Amino acid sequence: MTVTATLIAIPLAWLTARTDLPARRVWATLVTLPLVVPSYIGAYLLVSAFGPRGFLQDALSPLGVEQLPSIYGWPGAWLALTLFTYPLILLPVRSALLRLDPQLEDAARALGRAPRDVFRSVILPQLRPAIGTGGLLVALYVLSDFGAVAIMRFDSFTREIYVSYAFDRSAAAALGAVLVMLMVVLLYTQSRIRGRGAYHRSGPGAARRPRTVPLGRWRWPALGLCGLITLIALVLPVGVLIYWASKGLGNVEASSIAANAGNSLLAGALAAALAAAAAVVIAFLAVRHRSLLSTLIERVGYAGYALPGIVVALSLVFIGTRLTPGLYQTLAMLVFALAAHYLPLAIGPVSTSLLQVSPRVEEAARGLGRGPLDVFRTITAPLALGGVLAGAALVFLHAVKELPATLLLAPIGFETLATEIWRQSISGFFEASAIPALVLLLVAAPPLYLLSERGTVRS
Repeated sequence: MTVTATLIAIPLAWLTARTDLPARRVWATLVTLPLVVPSYIGAYLLVSAFGPRGFLQDALSPLGVEQLPSIYGWPGAWLALTLFTYPLILLPVRSALLRLDPQLEDAARALGRAPRDVFRSVILPQLRPAIGTGGLLVALYVLSDFGAVAIMRFDSFTREIYVSYAFDRSAAAALGAVLVMLMVVLLYTQSRIRGRGAYHRSGPGAARRPRTVPLGRWRWPALGLCGLITLIALVLPVGVLIYWASKGLGNVEASSIAANAGNSLLAGALAAALAAAAAVVIAFLAVRHRSLLSTLIERVGYAGYALPGIVVALSLVFIGTRLTPGLYQTLAMLVFALAAHYLPLAIGPVSTSLLQVSPRVEEAARGLGRGPLDVFRTITAPLALGGVLAGAALVFLHAVKELPATLLLAPIGFETLATEIWRQSISGFFEASAIPALVLLLVAAPPLYLLSERGTVRS
């Protein structure tokens, strides 16, 4: 799944960041929006479209097609998790592409290298940290996901944890420990991929804006690729949601939906701000002050994302009820849980941004008499702002759709769009759950568009 997500994300990032693709700002938003679709909702929509009783089967029945190949099992889980996780790689890779100094590319072209060779031998190696961090996030997400694999009837590691937790919590804890060990292996692999190489400009002079690559005769195939991915990962799910929502409009309470959307925005924004602030500190220590301690802190920061959300939430329930009863079921604890759970989504892009900032710029400022905090505030932070925004956007998109932590830790009466979707779904009113799902997409679209527009302007 990580490999296929990478193969989808890299071409889309290149097309929307460095080429003259028509309406590339719009495409940058559209190809990122599948990230906001909860995996369990996305899997259910795919079953509704391609399942044995889905829309496609109904459409082909008059043509004599009695049964489609089963989508359940590994094929369905692979498709669902790939379609709704590839933006985890797309965002950091696109952010890195927008900040690459074109000096090496120009030198390679001056030596007679073809554009394809320049991309393979010059650009792609510089994207290695972004690809590594994005791939790590996809791998951790796949390991911890439960909703999509459960709907697709695929036996996964997380399913065993959920089943064991109901009957034997010791067995569930042991399985959770194995999951953490797998996380450690993935973190070690990612650190080897990132390596200790320099990814910033080492020569004198100011960095220039990268040259926009004309697509020429590849323009229409590029538009076709973006359109195909958008059709399968966004238009199809949204179309099914609109179909269901049209049947449930009579039961909509606009005030309730608006209140839930406001709660989702509040919790998501606070969690994104907290996670981004923590990620800046952790990434700065890991990149600028590499040591055993800073590496350990960075690795611990990824721990919350490797475990299923319900495991993280239940651990905080124990802490809240036993140690800090005053914080239990408060907005502060919910925000902390969301930030801790999705902190790795911010660490990755921030680390990639800092790797592309030359330490010589900071050293020059220190040589002029500026203090460390002043250098960080006026030099490092502005140069790494793109990665910080990308990380905050990733945390926000996941926080607004988080379900287990919100159900267990939110204040009484604090309903979000995710909890409304869940409440309607388990009651069998999927038509009613389609409406808050559509609102969830509308809530996520503006920050994604602003992020892509800012990146395009910077390019």
